[in-house]
Amino acid sequence: MLSPASVLSQGAGAVPGMTLAAMPGLPEWLSPEALVKAGLIALLVVVFVETGLLIGFFLPGDSLLFTAGLLVAQDEVGLSIWWLVLTLPIAAIAGDQTGYTIGRVSGPRVFNRPDSRIFQQEYVDKSYAYFEKYGGRTIIIARFVPIVRTFAPVVAGVSRMRRRTFTKFNVIGGILWAGGIPLIGYYLGKVQFVADHVEKFILGIIVLSVLPIVVEVLRAVREHRSGPPSQPRDLPADVPTE
Repeated sequence: MLSPASVLSQGAGAVPGMTLAAMPGLPEWLSPEALVKAGLIALLVVVFVETGLLIGFFLPGDSLLFTAGLLVAQDEVGLSIWWLVLTLPIAAIAGDQTGYTIGRVSGPRVFNRPDSRIFQQEYVDKSYAYFEKYGGRTIIIARFVPIVRTFAPVVAGVSRMRRRTFTKFNVIGGILWAGGIPLIGYYLGKVQFVADHVEKFILGIIVLSVLPIVVEVLRAVREHRSGPPSQPRDLPADVPTE
């Protein structure tokens, strides 16, 4: 994995006037622009960690994917949009499969930990709420919801959602999210108005994608929930389990 120093050094040459270091709660070397400039391997690692490991929920997934497509369109990085569209969904799918396996192997004890400034039982409850509302489609929908996309595959594994069903939704969601968002950024980057205001568009996407995470963390810290850990619940009846 790239060190912070190498990411910063390889990420030099920012788009003029861009101040992505101001992202709330993230150091400059974790800004989307620095990660994109660090190269394809850095992008794949971040996408995998955010979707596959519980510690990755704070990473800038949406803004990273959009920024990657936008900077490719502006010829700011030596990457092909088609390489991104091919490889990023693979990393996203592999990440979710890893999260599912962690939940399946570890069982309910993976969530049996006290609240902290990083982990909040509220995140688990929110993921269950999505399953109760959308059933198996949660695996697709969660891709576009910060925090939930990190916890949903683990919840599916803990609840023993049928692997075949999970994999089907995982592949669809991974392609739509990790392949679709860079394409949106790429084609918008070809629009002259967007090209003339690329800094504002990137900063706007960053704010929109990071804001839900900041709100959730601040609310959880403020409430200081001291009750017992949430107990794993069964998934809705229309979600196949085994």
